[in-house]
Amino acid sequence: MLYEALLVFGVSFFATWIFFFASGGREATAGVMRAELQACILAVLAAYFLWCWLRGGQTLAMRAWKIRLVQVTPSKAVARFLIAAAALPVSILWALVDRDGQFLHDRLAGTRLVQL
Repeated sequence: MLYEALLVFGVSFFATWIFFFASGGREATAGVMRAELQACILAVLAAYFLWCWLRGGQTLAMRAWKIRLVQVTPSKAVARFLIAAAALPVSILWALVDRDGQFLHDRLAGTRLVQL
């Protein structure tokens, strides 16, 4: 998760940088601009994760740890992303008590992580 967090930080930082310059350098942390920035970051992260999961079942961090997402379809990938984005702390805690060690977003989306 630390590797994935570093990648998410980098992707978010790059998206924020692009947004800042595309908005003409205006204050991007207040009012409507803040909401637009947050939506932009969410869209970029969704694109990153969905592209990786649908292309080969792995993000860069998952490749490093030899983990693959299986049983994934476009609709399942979107559901997995939205559930994880909405309830990540709960999903992580869920994995501690789940009989198969699955995250909540995997269980609800119908996907599974496997060790290669």
